[in-house]
Amino acid sequence: MRLLAAAALLACSLHAQPTARQAAAAGPTVRTAAGPVRGVTAGAVASFKGIPFAAPPVGELRWRPPQPAKPWVGVRDASQFGADCAQAGFPPGANPIAKTSSEDCLYLNLWAPAGTKPGAKLPVMVWIYGGAFVFGSGASPGYAGEHFAQQGVILVNFNYRVGRLGFFAFPALSQEHPEEPKGNYAYMDQLAALRWVQQNIAAFGGDPGNVTIFGESAGGVSVHSLLTIPAAKGLFHKAISESGGGRDGVLTGRPLQKDNADPYYPVSAETIGMNFTRKHHIEGTDAAALARLRALPVADIVDGGQESDGPGGAVTLSGPILDGKLVVETAQSAYQAGRQAKVPLLIGSNSAEVPTGFVNATSKEQLLALFGSLKSEAAAVYDPDGNAELARMLTLVNTDKVWAEPARMTARAFVAKGAPAYLYLFSYVSPAMQQRMRYGAAHASEIAYVFDNLGSPNGATVAPKDQEVGKLLNSYWANFAKTGNPNGKGLPNWPAYDASKNGLLEIRTDGTAVGEADPRKARLDVIEKAVTTGNLH
Repeated sequence: MRLLAAAALLACSLHAQPTARQAAAAGPTVRTAAGPVRGVTAGAVASFKGIPFAAPPVGELRWRPPQPAKPWVGVRDASQFGADCAQAGFPPGANPIAKTSSEDCLYLNLWAPAGTKPGAKLPVMVWIYGGAFVFGSGASPGYAGEHFAQQGVILVNFNYRVGRLGFFAFPALSQEHPEEPKGNYAYMDQLAALRWVQQNIAAFGGDPGNVTIFGESAGGVSVHSLLTIPAAKGLFHKAISESGGGRDGVLTGRPLQKDNADPYYPVSAETIGMNFTRKHHIEGTDAAALARLRALPVADIVDGGQESDGPGGAVTLSGPILDGKLVVETAQSAYQAGRQAKVPLLIGSNSAEVPTGFVNATSKEQLLALFGSLKSEAAAVYDPDGNAELARMLTLVNTDKVWAEPARMTARAFVAKGAPAYLYLFSYVSPAMQQRMRYGAAHASEIAYVFDNLGSPNGATVAPKDQEVGKLLNSYWANFAKTGNPNGKGLPNWPAYDASKNGLLEIRTDGTAVGEADPRKARLDVIEKAVTTGNLH
């Protein structure tokens, strides 16, 4: 759905190019380190789109750290989005790569209050999109920053490489340019965007000393990684992870070279790279083989979004690689040792993220058996009266294991280090979605409310309750960016996390926000025991 929305937006903007360019001619102009850009003002918000923050990662720069953007002469039109990073078309099989995407994609977008002057020192929020590290776009209408700008916050989003272009390892890559980090090109792009913010945001009126990173799903995983990557230190000052987990497991750190070295990732990144190379009839692992890989058309690299690079066609997912130079450990490892950045944290998850996919079973008995010696405790919290639907139990177990309990573990780690943490549970389901979301708020359903970019199926009027929840979440997130505390005038109190009190803010099914003791505590305690004792993998 996000890809369709992005494609629709691009199609509309293509039809409207002359008008946009005419508007840009009178738009605000800001000088960046690489040259001046001219944006567009619409009402109380100025926007700048398609600003290059690095050189195009093409040709010899495929699978290299992002290089500096080439300076330009004259004023650059910043009224149109740049291309998305190369990714599969939608629906699957329709196109080799999405028509809106390209390998030349390292562009960012920015929204600020109209008339903001250099030196205004407004708080800055930098959004990192999700998409399982295989798709995503800064051009998505849902990620536009108008409502944050109206709250006095500058919103920046950007594209980063995804799929095999974002995470890829190969023996010859490991050997060339030994001084460079390897494999995690998506994270290198994210760091380059944050460095651009440090270097340029003051010219737009932002405060480089008050930057908040936030992201959802793979973007939330990215936030965890940036909190624990040494090279990210000092590039941001607050962090928000939405449905990003925190424990080892999903998209958290594949060994670079050693097979069977990790229970979650038995196939190393280099083995995956070699399997992909053989798929394209490229023999060897030397520089000549790498040259042939770099010569492949980008559509062959994207390969329709297929991620079956493991032995015998085993499915693998693109994701972080423990290269030992950039990514030196997983987030969980860093949190347990207190090595994360000491910054305020806002973290949480939705009440019914996904129905299956991580913990799977065909019967309640089979599901409970996965808890091993904790089977009876699991039954007591997930099926107390014996009448729970299997689908509901699967949804809650998957949600608790992958997102909810890891978020609680992360909040504890930050508080233990002396950094404030705020935990949330998003349970609200729009009236228009209640038939589809039977068990609670699904994965990514909070994003529209965080940005207050609300739409309704078939063009119907947005429900008043949806509007209330959008204003609520957008205000909490903006307040956190401003001060490190989400609370503000007229908002229900959000208690800071305290492990002894186990408090959080729940956005309930009726849309009200309530600071309370975590209603999932008994479930999460069982999950914590199951995970830490090795009963539930």
